Amino acid sequence: MKPSDIECVVFDVETTGLFPKDGDRIIEIAAVKVKRGEIVDEFESFINPEREIPIEASRVNNITDDMVADAPTAEDVLPKMIDFVGGASLVGHNVKFDLEFLCFQLSQCGRKLRSVTPAIDTLKLSRGLIPQLNRHRLENVAQYFGVQIGDTHRALADVKLTVAVLNRLFDLADQQGFQTADKIFKHFGVEKPNYKIQDVSQGSLF
Repeated sequence: MKPSDIECVVFDVETTGLFPKDGDRIIEIAAVKVKRGEIVDEFESFINPEREIPIEASRVNNITDDMVADAPTAEDVLPKMIDFVGGASLVGHNVKFDLEFLCFQLSQCGRKLRSVTPAIDTLKLSRGLIPQLNRHRLENVAQYFGVQIGDTHRALADVKLTVAVLNRLFDLADQQGFQTADKIFKHFGVEKPNYKIQDVSQGSLF
């Protein structure tokens, strides 16, 4: 299996802050399923964090309290992400950040990602395959490849930009000798956080 043959779910979250264990929460999640470089399905939702969005976060992602007031909660949205992923690999740029939030809040819903679900970081791919770049932010990598950059810091826009970058990184990985899925997972994969599943029947959702 070549890198480009890996079925991927590229995803991104927008949040109220940086630290889920300190009370920050997901306010938007977006994901696309990619097969052989083509987007074949999409998943997107606002999430009501059941707390106020700090003004600093709104300045980054342009999401306000009014926008999520009538949105479903994480308990309603995030378990659907498990079904959407299915047997695919999760992918994101600096994916550890997104996985921290997803796995933490899934645990609060009494759920977790499948243990066999691998995760690939396009940030690690970029640093390993394009060491000459001074900065490896998603926009920098996209610019390196000549990928057109539209709106950013909203989940679906960032996801689609990541897909375009991922396709080029997979091609580059193949050229540089990382020609199997096993090599991609070994060199550019990340471990998923392993949060203890909470018993939501005991009132431990938040």
